[in-house]
Parts: sequence; structure tokens; C-alpha cells
Amino acid sequence: MKTRITELLGIEAPIIQGAMARIADASLAAAVSEGGGLGIIAGGGASMEWMREQVALVREKTDKPFGVNIMLMDPQAADLAKLVCELEVPVVTTGAGSPVEYLPMWKEAGIKVIPVVATTAQAKRMERVGVDAVVAEGTESGGHVGELTTMALVPSVRAAVSIPVIAAGGIADGRGICAAFALGAEGVQMGTRFLTVEECTIAEEYKQFVLKAKDSDTMVIGRGSGHPVRCLKNRFSRQVRKLEADLEGNGAEIEAMHLGALRRAVAGDVDNGNIMAGQVAALVSERKSAAEVIAELVAEAEALGALNLDAVAALNAESGRMIAAEEA
Repeated sequence: MKTRITELLGIEAPIIQGAMARIADASLAAAVSEGGGLGIIAGGGASMEWMREQVALVREKTDKPFGVNIMLMDPQAADLAKLVCELEVPVVTTGAGSPVEYLPMWKEAGIKVIPVVATTAQAKRMERVGVDAVVAEGTESGGHVGELTTMALVPSVRAAVSIPVIAAGGIADGRGICAAFALGAEGVQMGTRFLTVEECTIAEEYKQFVLKAKDSDTMVIGRGSGHPVRCLKNRFSRQVRKLEADLEGNGAEIEAMHLGALRRAVAGDVDNGNIMAGQVAALVSERKSAAEVIAELVAEAEALGALNLDAVAALNAESGRMIAAEEA
């Protein structure tokens, strides 16, 4: 199961757990890492004390590699950027901006840096500044999303960069991994698939909402404001969508509704909370441990031939030829 992603990160399976703010804590991250993937602690909205505590807890639970996600628009991003060096975190993923300001510091500390990108242009810029890989995330994902679908984005990014590409958005089973590898990815990132695992500490009400979701049960709010977020349909999201018909007149009310909305959902208020989840929520219908999920994903993918390393190598070689031709 070796790909450039497993070798880069020192993991057994090319599966990365998505960095879900206020959800991805030490319990989930350690379970995913111990199961053979790469667990991620989400730094969005987190305090320095909480992050220190979570990193220590992960190390108590597993000796496997793990990562921390930093949302670069977070007011505490600069402090978190320094903290991951101090704590010797092996991997950092980033979102909502460019990590170029922190790259020299992270590289000096030996940290592997993997930004999430929503366009090919972003991926090319990230390769130029020296990141180790990119996560090409399609609009099918839960939480903050771009416009391009995973099917369109991943092969475009793969053809444009020589560093490894991780596919995200719309992936919840071995078939999704198969598709991602066929598009040229060498790893996958999943968030929604891990929402219902035993080690995820969100409220049971949130988990049940995901387990009962149908394929038409997600919606995107915030497009008009420039901050689109995919979530499950409930009283909160429907009311926000209604108010967005008049952003100028209802802006203050919408902002007030968003304040603490994710925290409410995580605590179990599925009526008034923002229940972030991707379109693949409809494929998540079982309660298992993180290790069981990863083992199942790998078995399904292997059975379908997704991990044909010769095919992956051929895709990489072809992408390299295309890049060389363009540069010439």
C-alpha cells in the first residue's frame, strides 16, 4: 500500500482524517493514527492551552504520526504556527490562506506541510513555495467549500504539479478511494466518514443526524457572503438560507445566528446548530471504531484494484511529462 503519501508521512494507509473544527480532537486523531491513517487535530478556534493538551493526549494514546490543522485566517494562526514547532508536531495541514509566511520556520523544524487547495492555480503556487503535498478538496466536502467538484479538480491539479496530491470531497468508501486514485491522487482525506466513529466526541444527536441523512440532505449556505459552508439541512440552515435572500438587510441577524452555531451542533442542538457534513453523509450508515473503518476502506479499495501502484506510477510519470512540456 505504499504511495508517496504513505512514505512522506510514515503511515500505513493513504488515508488522512479531515480537520473538522471543534470536532477533530485528540480522541479522534489518535484513533485514526493508531488505525494506520493520519489523524489530525483541528486548530480552528482553539486556544494554545487546549492545543498543548490535545497534542500531549495524542502522544499518550499512540506513537504513530499525527498532524495539526491551522486555519490561516484564525486570529491565533501565528501563535499556533510557532506552537507546532515547539511541540514538534510532525505534520501541519493548512486552510483559508497561504502558509508561505510560516514555511521557513516549519521546514527548519522538520514539519511536513500540506495545504488544502480548491483550485489548480492555488496548487501550483503552493508547489512553487515548497510545500510537501496538497489536498485537492472538491465542493462535495462538508464545512467550508470551493466551487469545483472533486472529479474536475483532482485530475487538473495532478496534471499541474509534481508533488503528491491527496483527494478530498465525496469520498466515504473503497469506491471513492478507487476513483481518487484513478484521477491521479496518491491519498485521500475524509471528514464526514469519521463523524460517527466511536472515538469521535461529538454529541450522539449529531451522529444520528449524519447516520439518517439522505443524498439530498446537504445544502450550502454563505455563498452570497463569500464564505460558503456545506451542512445538513435543519432549522438553522434553512433559516439562514431564507435570510440570505436579503444579505444587506439581514446581515446582522445572519451573523448573530452563526455565532456559536457549530458549537451548538457539537453539543447536540441539531435544530439550532450548524451540522457540517459532506454530500457523502448518505453513505455513512454504520457505527464502528476508526480502526475498523480504515481496515474496511483498505479492504474495499484493494478488492476494487484502487491501489494498483503501477497505475499510480504511470499517472505520475505522465503528469511529469506534461509539466515538463509546459515549462519547456
